[in-house]
Amino acid sequence: MTATAVHETLAAQPLTDHHCHGVVTEGLDRPGFESLLTEGAPWPGISPFDTPVGVAVRRHCAPLLDLPRHAPAEEYLARRAELGPREVNRRFLTAAATDVFCVDTGYTPHPLTAPHELAEAVGGSAFEVVRLENVAESTVRAGVEPDAYGAAFRAAAEEAVRQPGVVAVKSVAAYRTGFDLDPARPTDAEVTEAARRWLATGGRLADPVLVRHLLWTAVDLGLPLQLHTGFGDNDIRMHRVDPAHLTDWLHLSAGTIPVLLLHCWPYQRQAAYLAAVFEQVYLDVGLTLHHVGPARARAVLEEALEITPFRKLLYSSDAYGLAEFYLLGALSFRQGLGALLQDRVEADELSLPDALRIVRWTGSANARRLYGLPSETVPRRD
Repeated sequence: MTATAVHETLAAQPLTDHHCHGVVTEGLDRPGFESLLTEGAPWPGISPFDTPVGVAVRRHCAPLLDLPRHAPAEEYLARRAELGPREVNRRFLTAAATDVFCVDTGYTPHPLTAPHELAEAVGGSAFEVVRLENVAESTVRAGVEPDAYGAAFRAAAEEAVRQPGVVAVKSVAAYRTGFDLDPARPTDAEVTEAARRWLATGGRLADPVLVRHLLWTAVDLGLPLQLHTGFGDNDIRMHRVDPAHLTDWLHLSAGTIPVLLLHCWPYQRQAAYLAAVFEQVYLDVGLTLHHVGPARARAVLEEALEITPFRKLLYSSDAYGLAEFYLLGALSFRQGLGALLQDRVEADELSLPDALRIVRWTGSANARRLYGLPSETVPRRD
């Protein structure tokens, strides 16, 4: 009866997905689908279907396409094409039972649904997360002198976050420099000299001084800051994206803005430590969950929750491109969290009321509180 109560509460809890992306609106052939199934690139003779996430798609997503569990990849893709992207996206988004989406709109190599389209698919609500590197790069493309870059970037960022529905900002410093940076706010002279170097060479924002300037500008903006940490594509230098590298910066920025550590794997324990000792730090294990699938979600969540205060863990899917990732993220979270809470209740290490409170907090209430979202669940239209 205890286990049933925990799982039933999780199943009935609409999720607030505090970090996600749009899904593709075009039909996908096998190479197109497989390219979105992996953080790497498909290699000759090695299919992304032959990975934990590929197996999880065939096991847990196939039934929503009216296929048997573990349907072969060819049958899965044929049925997906038969239904068409609109119907496929509707089925998976509805099954994920997510009613609030905080959408990072800054990565669009494919045509993707807009935030309002995600919300409309389930009768929910969508908000926007502004990617600050995009703002900086747009500032440079618009034309700016080195000594005016700092002020121009800040003005552009302030304008971006004033737009309706914006609730947070994000940085992908992990991809550009890593976190082993000088934690101090750079001087105006340092920013000007770094901007001069960048304007001379062009390309993406990857100068350590300007990345530091971006992070401190985020502090000045006053909104929650999301930071990609840990697992990502091969632009990442994994040893440099351990969030523990942020310790000195977190000391210097204490008392300012919430800092959201995204994804975290394999550094979920380091992230948990930071959340335990810094008031402003929160974390999720999104992206990780759909890549490990329901089979290993509990293990990842268990490590993340070893010392994390329960008001500090948030849910995210980090779904991008494939609507399947919305379902897998939600399913992995519900099954993994349910199993570990169930065992703690049965061992009398946790009361049932406490377990149900943790479900409500981590599934939705923590994110709603942090981002200032409405506390009431938006009614769903099935």
